[in-house]
Amino acid sequence: MVNRKKLNPDASPQAAFGARLRRSRDARGWKQDDLGARMGYSGRHISAIETGRKPPTLALAMSADVVFGLEHTDDTFADAWRKMRNGALLEGFPEYVGHEARAAEIRLFEVGAIPGLLQTPEYAAAIEQSVVTYGAIPPDQARERVAFLADRQAAMIRPLPPVVIVVLDESCIRRVVGGPSVMDAQLANLVDFAAQGNTVLQLAPYELGERRPFKRQVNLLTMADRSVMSYVESETQGHLDREPASVLPLVRTYHQLQAVSLSQTATVEMINEVRKGTR
Repeated sequence: MVNRKKLNPDASPQAAFGARLRRSRDARGWKQDDLGARMGYSGRHISAIETGRKPPTLALAMSADVVFGLEHTDDTFADAWRKMRNGALLEGFPEYVGHEARAAEIRLFEVGAIPGLLQTPEYAAAIEQSVVTYGAIPPDQARERVAFLADRQAAMIRPLPPVVIVVLDESCIRRVVGGPSVMDAQLANLVDFAAQGNTVLQLAPYELGERRPFKRQVNLLTMADRSVMSYVESETQGHLDREPASVLPLVRTYHQLQAVSLSQTATVEMINEVRKGTR
């Protein structure tokens, strides 16, 4: 019998995740290669997760839930993963991300910065480094946030991806983050995003002035059962709202925002014009 590393699930949340993955695999009599094949990973990768040599990702956790039939239970691997990462995140945000990963349609409006789902790693790192510079969070927490964002973006890659509709205030593409080269790559990423079959990208130009319907960031989710929810943030916490009476007016306002914003073609043209100033 091959010697197996003894696991200590009490050592850390990551260790507990790995130990649970091994227990679940053992209960079905599967080898690491067997589980890996079912989840879309190598047996070596599964081994690294079980023994704590690699941190799990949200995509891996969600895949484990599918394989072990835990998707609609109260004790999923995805929930365990979120508990591991919550310490670095704004209160209320992990719950939103859990719903976002299952949403059929995602609508975003942002002011001042590119929203996370569309950020390049370099742009995201520059944002978090600025927070570190001001002493708001330590460097390791900044790294956790960037890693969390990568996993959040990976969760958008599904057999049936969500429709993602994004309206950006013009300030998002005008405010240079990370220097010219980082910003140029970020703007190029926006153009690539707009070219996908399941996405819409629009700019709310400065000329809208006071006619811009939203004054701050808004996230709207439509789930597979057609229920809707909204998520907004303050400086200290996020708020997830599932009440139709308060969410549906935001959906209507979002439609009004789209109506007065630039078309996707005009949006891409403006982004490409701005790119000329970053080179």
